[in-house]
Amino acid sequence: MGLAALKEGTASIDFTLSDLSGKKVSLSSFKGKLVFLNFWATWCPPCRAEMPSMERLYQKLKGQGLVVLGVDLQEDAKSVQKFVNEHKLTFPILLDSDGRVGTTYGARSIPTTYIIGRDGSALGGTVGGREWDSPEMIAFFTRLLQAR
Repeated sequence: MGLAALKEGTASIDFTLSDLSGKKVSLSSFKGKLVFLNFWATWCPPCRAEMPSMERLYQKLKGQGLVVLGVDLQEDAKSVQKFVNEHKLTFPILLDSDGRVGTTYGARSIPTTYIIGRDGSALGGTVGGREWDSPEMIAFFTRLLQAR
């Protein structure tokens, strides 16, 4: 799948950021769900390319407990909102205005994606764009969602 597994029991690092409406959202508020945590920016070509497949993955599996969380790095809300509207993204987008959360997660290159388990542990991660809604990826995430 191109995802590097992390050491078992690796805890994710909680954070709180504002969404596009200004509401504060914490990673820990999604405990009990499988979280697809993606660090990105509107100017990044691989980020732009993978966003439609992330939306399709979200639409297909959100009812089973998948949360796709896009964390935009260091851009203003207006630019990000314009991108979200143009691409009809419906998953939550958070703003890491100063880049602190991205730095904490080691997102030196974007897109960077982490998979956070239902218990809050970091299961794996990858750097670079992917086709997230391929049949293999759908099967992979479905297996993760079915594991309790």
